[in-house]
Amino acid sequence: MLDLYYKVKAGKDMLIVGELINSSRKAISDSVDNRDAHYIKKTAFEQVEAGANYLDVNCGTKVFEEKETMEWLINTIQEAVQVPLCIDSPNPEVLEAGLALCKYGQPMINSITDEKERFEAISPLLAKYKAKIVALCMDDEGVPETAADRMRVLKSLYDKLRSIGVPDQDMYFDPLVKPISSIEAAGIEVLETIRAVKKEYPNVHFMCGLSNVSYGLPNRKILNRIFMVQTMTLGMDGYILNPTDRGMMGTIFAAQALMGQDLYCMNYLSAHRAGVYEELSKNL
Repeated sequence: MLDLYYKVKAGKDMLIVGELINSSRKAISDSVDNRDAHYIKKTAFEQVEAGANYLDVNCGTKVFEEKETMEWLINTIQEAVQVPLCIDSPNPEVLEAGLALCKYGQPMINSITDEKERFEAISPLLAKYKAKIVALCMDDEGVPETAADRMRVLKSLYDKLRSIGVPDQDMYFDPLVKPISSIEAAGIEVLETIRAVKKEYPNVHFMCGLSNVSYGLPNRKILNRIFMVQTMTLGMDGYILNPTDRGMMGTIFAAQALMGQDLYCMNYLSAHRAGVYEELSKNL
């Protein structure tokens, strides 16, 4: 049963994209294969109730029927919830099929890069559907290692996006987190990138998938939550995550309260009353 916690929403300065409708997850893959609309609707509803502003829709593992699957998923999701969708696919044809069906709010495309072929394939969709865009800081040379190299790629992407009419507020730059288990400075380079972007492009937004930072290490949830707070402090304002993870969302509410992004701490207090912090408090 849903409790009060699931009525709490992240503050206005934060965009949460629910990540659970992804066919790489066995439960979703099975539901897609069986056309189990009930499970898809339930997953969509629970994410929105838990605080997601957007829902990511990814069926990339269904390579030979991805377009049809994307269409079925979007129609099914929109029967359950009325939130904007983040259409996630490497295939421009699938992206367009999904965008054409979006009914609610401004859709988002996940994603574009500064790779020549990818940019040329995705950019016409931005103009046609006026979508928000997740822009990955990578080009034909791959994912940059340093903050300076990320900024070089980001500047190129920014200039190209502006040239086709994408406003700053519709750009969500992903600095691409790498595992600290294999690259010691990976976390620092992301933080430095956020700092530099906020200084040079104050009106753009960010999007980040956190889990890669802790890959290969124990206590991954702890590392992910701490890294989230570090990135929030420097200006990260968008995350692709599991909003039904009470600990993660509770951390967001606490951080927003401390950063002055939660009027009268209402979200934090609502989460407290719902018992979100009980388990954490036992260990303090």
